[in-house]
Amino acid sequence: MMRVVAAGIASLVACVLFIGLGVWQLQRLAWKEGLIAAADARAHAAAVPLPAPESWGALNPAEYEYRRVEATGVYDLGAQELLFTNIEEAHGRYNGVGYFVMTPLKLKGGESVIVNRGFVPEAMKAEAAKGPQGETTIVALMRASEQRNLFTPADDPARGVFFTRDVERLAAALKLGAHAPFALDAEAGPASLPQGGETRLTFVNNHLGYAFTWFGMAAALAGVFGVWALGRLRAAPPSTILPAKPRE
Repeated sequence: MMRVVAAGIASLVACVLFIGLGVWQLQRLAWKEGLIAAADARAHAAAVPLPAPESWGALNPAEYEYRRVEATGVYDLGAQELLFTNIEEAHGRYNGVGYFVMTPLKLKGGESVIVNRGFVPEAMKAEAAKGPQGETTIVALMRASEQRNLFTPADDPARGVFFTRDVERLAAALKLGAHAPFALDAEAGPASLPQGGETRLTFVNNHLGYAFTWFGMAAALAGVFGVWALGRLRAAPPSTILPAKPRE
């Protein structure tokens, strides 16, 4: 009998833990859905001016990611890097293995912001050198610097090929002076290549599935314990379950 009670207490504690984790995942789900809605609204809102350089240090990526902005400057087409990518479903004509063309846009104050001008297929890599001359105005989405993970290949600055949108690494390779801590994804322009407008508003959102998993584990544990405990009680001698009657 004591083993059943001890197992019941342990199962109850575990069930409470699993249910708590499920509730936490539902809270995370609400947060993530709010984040997705905010990003979608920013990406489709009217373009606002690029934040002034003096405000860059105080910007919060969670508040500006995918914000649609307008920027004016001069592209340095002689100093750009390529960001490897593989586009399966492109918004434009070209897809497949290729590169995003990362080009510095020099602003009037002398600062630079790195712009993803768009996609070029591997076989048309030479098209990356093409671009507007002189002062140009673009509409683009603000993007936070991208972090590497254990599976990210090593960058190859010698070949001008990178695998993450790491703004500081790109800026170092481009030998930029004062530069924005974010990048810009240019929208589609009149030229076919580089092919702009290939930004994906992607967010991993598995919180509902995780919540169901935790709740399911709680229900399964409760069911297993119930079956086990019932079996133990049925198999136990009556004297171990009920107190013995006093002798007359």
